[in-house]
Amino acid sequence: MVFTRDELLATAELSPQAAGAHDRQAWVGLFAAGGQVEDPVGSRPHRGTAEIERFYDTFIGPRDITFHRDVDIVAGSTVVRDLELEVEMSRSVTMRIPAYLRYAVVADPAGPRIAELQAYWELPTMIGQFAGAGVGAVPVGLRLAGALLRNQGPSGALGFAKGMSGAGREGRRLVTGLLDDLCAGDEVAVQRRLGGAVVRSGDDAPLTTSGLLERTSGASWRKLIVSGSSVVAGLDRDGRRAVLIADLSTGPRAVTRLRHFTDAT
Repeated sequence: MVFTRDELLATAELSPQAAGAHDRQAWVGLFAAGGQVEDPVGSRPHRGTAEIERFYDTFIGPRDITFHRDVDIVAGSTVVRDLELEVEMSRSVTMRIPAYLRYAVVADPAGPRIAELQAYWELPTMIGQFAGAGVGAVPVGLRLAGALLRNQGPSGALGFAKGMSGAGREGRRLVTGLLDDLCAGDEVAVQRRLGGAVVRSGDDAPLTTSGLLERTSGASWRKLIVSGSSVVAGLDRDGRRAVLIADLSTGPRAVTRLRHFTDAT
C-alpha cells in the first residue's frame, strides 16, 4: 500500500500528541503488530505490545515531553524528524535533547501503523546534562532507576545501559570526514571511505556513489548525533534539507550502510 505524504506525517504526529496527552492506550496503539521502539538507538529495542507498554510506563507516562520540531522529511514510507526534545523530569529538572526520530510506517487493517520508531540521541551527553542539574536531579534519578527496574527488571536496565556504548569518538571522526568529502564533492575520497558499504536513498532505494554526490555536493552539514553504532547528521543545500544516517561496524570502525533521506516534494 502506498501512503500519501500527508498520511505519513499524520501518523508520525500522532505519537507526540498521544504522549503529550498521557494517553497510554493511544500511544501504544500506534504500533503495528510486532512493532518496535529503539530509544535511544543502541539500547535494546522494545518489541511487541507488552514491551512497548513497559517502555511507555518507564519513559513517557511519568513525564512531560515537548517536541520542538525543526523539519520533517518523508522518503518512501519513512518519516525522519529533526527536532529537540524538551523533557520535564521534575519541576526543577528539564532536559533539552537534540535528536532525530525515524518512523517506519506500514499498512494495517486499522490504517497506517508504526513498524519501527528509532530515536537517535546521545545518552552519555544526556547523563552529563542530568548530572549538571545538581542535587535536584538525585530524587529524579532514583525514581527513574526504580521505574526501570520495576517495569523492565535487571535485564531491561542493562538493555537500556547498552545505549552508553557505540561508535564513540572514532565513529564521529570517521563520519565527520565522510561528510566533509560529500559536501566537497570528492568522489575518490568518498569511495575510499565507504568501501563496500550499502548506500540507499531512503530506507530501500539503491543509490550509487555518484548519485549520492549529486545530492550532497555543495551542501553543508550540521547537528551530528552519535547514537549506538549509528551516526546521524543533517544536510542543507539550496534551501533543501536532508538527513544522513550512517551505520557502522562494531569492530574496526567502517560504514556498513549509508542512508540519505530527503523529501521528494
